[in-house]
Amino acid sequence: MFDSIHEECGLFGIFNHSDNNVNIAKETYTALYALQHRGQQSAGIAVNFNGQITSHKDLGLVNEVFKELILNALEGNIACGHVRYSSLSNLNRDNIQPFLSKHTKGQIAVAINGNLLNSEALRNELSEKGAMFQTTSDAEVITYIIGRERLKTESTEEAILNIMDKLHGAYSIVIVTMNKLIAVRDAKGFRPLCIGKLGENTVITSESCAIDAIGGRFIRDVEPGEIVVVEKSGMRSLKSKCGAETSACIFEHIYFARPDSVLDGQSVHFARKEAGRQLALSHPVEADIVVAIPDSAIDAALGYAEQSGIPYTMGVVKNRYVGRTFIQPLQSERDRQVRLKLNPLTSAIKGKRVVLIEDSIVRGTTTAYLVSMIRDAGATEIHMRIASPPFIDTCYFGTDIESKDKLMAARLTMEQICRGIGADTLEYLPIEALPEIVKDSKVKFCCGCLTGEYPVEVKNLQK
Repeated sequence: MFDSIHEECGLFGIFNHSDNNVNIAKETYTALYALQHRGQQSAGIAVNFNGQITSHKDLGLVNEVFKELILNALEGNIACGHVRYSSLSNLNRDNIQPFLSKHTKGQIAVAINGNLLNSEALRNELSEKGAMFQTTSDAEVITYIIGRERLKTESTEEAILNIMDKLHGAYSIVIVTMNKLIAVRDAKGFRPLCIGKLGENTVITSESCAIDAIGGRFIRDVEPGEIVVVEKSGMRSLKSKCGAETSACIFEHIYFARPDSVLDGQSVHFARKEAGRQLALSHPVEADIVVAIPDSAIDAALGYAEQSGIPYTMGVVKNRYVGRTFIQPLQSERDRQVRLKLNPLTSAIKGKRVVLIEDSIVRGTTTAYLVSMIRDAGATEIHMRIASPPFIDTCYFGTDIESKDKLMAARLTMEQICRGIGADTLEYLPIEALPEIVKDSKVKFCCGCLTGEYPVEVKNLQK
């Protein structure tokens, strides 16, 4: 809605090792609620009860899709859940996850976060051999391939190991089988995945904040290339695909993840504060207050204020009771929705020189409206500071970044962007500062949308 980028999905899985009366559907619901920021268009939960997998899923927020009666009916000892973002053109019930599949060796439920570069080629190859697909989702392709390979192997994890080299792109996957919870992360680790414990029970999820939300404890991250198998006897790993050069998405730390999460050893909160500090060091300015566009820019604004000595002020109030709002085709409608969500605190802004912190600029139209809003509230100067480098290219790995010709920084010079959004000055986080904001991370990063250089071949792909 705010011309911002969107994550595709959030994942959660749980295996109940104990004999108590834990309602794993309710634990999954709570975890998905904590992951709602990763996908706000649909939600789903699949549960294994004595080898029979059932599910409930629909369009909407987690609390809209699941009610008490539904959760009580989802009994079992293994579950996986999924929240999803999609564009309006791809917003339909058929694509809602988890996907369920039956074959002669049993059932599986599959939830995926990511994007396959060779999805179309795989789909065409399978279709020529008689496969019939009901959706446009990569998850259905992966589910079909796993099921077909499972017919030739002794276990689902062996089937997954055999097909990993065929799946080109980004994927973190959680799978429920007849007696196992399985998780897999692609060898480059594009999307996050971690392991936790809830009492004796094992959980696997996209972010550590979901483990905190259910009262669990974080154990470790799933390694890039690792297959984690959870069964009655405990947890084990297959690591023969580990060891490749990693390329996690840098925007998990800039925008996607919740600030209370820790991904691959790096605190998201401290990464964003460091981005603000680096902005203040590289682009100082004389001003009276630092103001953030809530919520994802708050940590960066705090870092900018601490480094610069300019006081942080809550200058924009977010209406937290406005529900889900879909992308609107008309700019006037988008502006109206911005007014519903955000409102300037005139008493804090009037007569002040403002450093306005935002996490990113995509198309720039909403940024221009926000700057105008701050100006109308009485700011004498507006110095826009962006806590990421400019977007100059698209993403092929599961992030909904618009085509290159709609990216403001890909079309205009810095001066043109500054004039276009109506700011007095405009500066971005230098690309050279990115290693500083993730210096505690155990993995390296993909910055393709900021540099045009990708960790895998994408030249034949269109977006």
